[in-house]
Amino acid sequence: MTTQAKAHYRMRVQILDKGEPLGLPIAVEGRLCWALRNLINAGAAGCTPITTPGPRWSHYTWRLRGMGFAIETIHEKHGGPFTGTHARYVLHSEVSVLEDAKVAA
Repeated sequence: MTTQAKAHYRMRVQILDKGEPLGLPIAVEGRLCWALRNLINAGAAGCTPITTPGPRWSHYTWRLRGMGFAIETIHEKHGGPFTGTHARYVLHSEVSVLEDAKVAA
């Protein structure tokens, strides 16, 4: 029995400080790549699991923080039939994308 290979997402990025490289470039793959791409595209508005559904946003941001990215978590209240709170994640690191690829596995 064979399984069909899935595409794999990969990015190489550089964290910047006032336009200057901070450390070495970072390779981000898979769902972490997906999360980082969404955070970059969202800008100051950030991402929430409500507006950008993803299964493990809190884990993705925790892992990205461990790689050196500055990501803020803002807790927001929401109404509706299941009132409560949700998180909004905002990327504060200045990031330059060096390579962004979808690689066939």
